[in-house]
Amino acid sequence: MTETIYLGRRKTSVARVIVRSGSGVVTVNGRPLEQFFNQQVNRDDVNFPFATTQTLGQYDVRANVMGGGTTGQAQAIRLAISKALVDVNPEYRTMLKPVGLLTRDPRMVERKKYGRPKARKRFQFSKR
Repeated sequence: MTETIYLGRRKTSVARVIVRSGSGVVTVNGRPLEQFFNQQVNRDDVNFPFATTQTLGQYDVRANVMGGGTTGQAQAIRLAISKALVDVNPEYRTMLKPVGLLTRDPRMVERKKYGRPKARKRFQFSKR
């Protein structure tokens, strides 16, 4: 398997991931997965593509992620890992696609409008 960098995005998070065959070691920004993501939900998000394809513990992952919050970063890594697994074995596509792991989540934060305190919130109306 050649060393290819796969890109995953979610909100404002961008993850660059390298997946190679190994013993299942996942490092994010040079730190172990358990140390980088404190919440179990985010760790499960990162490992979800491996659990779906029954390849848990077969690949080493080296991820570099920046921007956004922890949930966005975990889901960006999840997308990049899914893309990498499909590149390794095209048969994984039939397992990952129905679960929604190959689709980038397009939702972004709505911009703040002028004359308002937030994107949609308005200042309190006063009749007098």
